[in-house]
Amino acid sequence: MERSVESPFRLVQSSGLEVLEWPIFDGPPLKALVTTRRGGVSTGPYDSLNLGLHVGDDSDRVVENRKRAAAAVDLTLEDLVFCNQAHGRSVTEVTAADRGRGTRGLDGAIEDSDALVTGEPGLGLVVMVADCVPIVLFDPGSRTLACVHAGWRGTVARVVEAALETMQARGAGPGRVLAAIGPAISPDRYEVGGEVKQAADESFGAMADRVLAARPGGKWLFDLWTANRLLLLEAGVRPENIALAALGTGDGRFFSDRSERPCGRFAAIARLDPG
Repeated sequence: MERSVESPFRLVQSSGLEVLEWPIFDGPPLKALVTTRRGGVSTGPYDSLNLGLHVGDDSDRVVENRKRAAAAVDLTLEDLVFCNQAHGRSVTEVTAADRGRGTRGLDGAIEDSDALVTGEPGLGLVVMVADCVPIVLFDPGSRTLACVHAGWRGTVARVVEAALETMQARGAGPGRVLAAIGPAISPDRYEVGGEVKQAADESFGAMADRVLAARPGGKWLFDLWTANRLLLLEAGVRPENIALAALGTGDGRFFSDRSERPCGRFAAIARLDPG
């Protein structure tokens, strides 16, 4: 079913926070959003809604920020699930038993995972970013939800493909999947070297020239948005079911590790409706 949407994203207020939403998810039984920097209690380079416990911010402030982010998707802090991301293609299927993991400390988070998949209502999946691409996937037929973290390593490792494969094992069909790609470092800012270029060539083959642009001095610009969209299309997701929020990090609205170190983390958060 084709969708006619005026804009693939919108910035709104939710529980006192400025967040990004995708209209593609307005009808299905879920709530999904991307947080911005605005509406939290952190200060300095973490100003203000930093959700990362691993970046040097005061942990009590981070926990308060996480509580606010949970409220924005109508959940409590203990309904969320965090993972310690590894910049690979590991996917973890989570259940009600994982509720609350990693919410108050790194030790309790799901280890070495860059995508979380669930069919459990009311469980908030979280992936954190600060230049990498956050992606939310939902199949309304099987009621399967995924949140994916795709930096350059995860992108060339095809982590979004791995997430879709895990969803398919739960009965999802790629042709039904709704996919939302979030804010990330913009292609005109993401200059990479030979290691990334070689990895992209190996991963994308003949499509590599669609995601890489040569720069002087043996550098290239890498388009993470296009790369992940191509992977979704290759996996069978329909083009009209992909919504891209092409907002670049480093503009003051979203944390950018390339622009400022140390810096905080924003997040994609999604949960299925109960019932």
